[in-house]
Amino acid sequence: MLLTLPDILNATEVAEARAALATAPWADGRPGAGRQAVQVKNNEQLPLDCAVSRQLGAQVLAALQQHPLVLSAALPRRIFPPRFNRYRGTTNHYGNHVDGAVRLLPGSGQPLRTDLSCTLFLSDPASYDGGELVMQEPGGEQRIKLPAGHLVLYPGTTVHQVTPVTRGERLACFFWIESLVRGSDQRRLLYEMDMALMALRQRDGESPEAVALTGCYHNLLRLWAET
Repeated sequence: MLLTLPDILNATEVAEARAALATAPWADGRPGAGRQAVQVKNNEQLPLDCAVSRQLGAQVLAALQQHPLVLSAALPRRIFPPRFNRYRGTTNHYGNHVDGAVRLLPGSGQPLRTDLSCTLFLSDPASYDGGELVMQEPGGEQRIKLPAGHLVLYPGTTVHQVTPVTRGERLACFFWIESLVRGSDQRRLLYEMDMALMALRQRDGESPEAVALTGCYHNLLRLWAET
């Protein structure tokens, strides 16, 4: 399930993030990429342990934990610490690749399964040309270029790329989520049921039908969740 979620960060938070990133210690983005990805990766990233990365990453995590659609769609079990990348000039693209299935959590070294990949856009789309996040879907390509502060969430199994930035710069935050529910079809069904329940409650309040369907939702989650 590919889903775009608005306003993870508000305009003030985006502006503050861009100001911090303007003087951040950017480095070659290739270290840490997998064997296939490193051959097509040409961007810059912030070191995970630098002060700006830690500060902004904590802000993004706090925003995610308060966003009901993120919780409903992803059912997060663990989130990889958010990273930050930049595309501009001669370091301006990332060719077709698939994210590694497992990442090691910094500090603990514990494995995290990358069920979901996430990109949070930080640059105004009018400020740069190119830089689309392109997904290879069964029905054809999906090209994503969102307003600053908006997030796209998509299956970690997806072949994707970032097209060359030919003007300006593209700033983004990226991370991975290990979900309580491993299967993408199950996550989609739970998300659709949750959205329908929200609409039902808004229309009818806590009706007997809403209570019964809420029970069905939680029984399915109990059946499929890995804790």
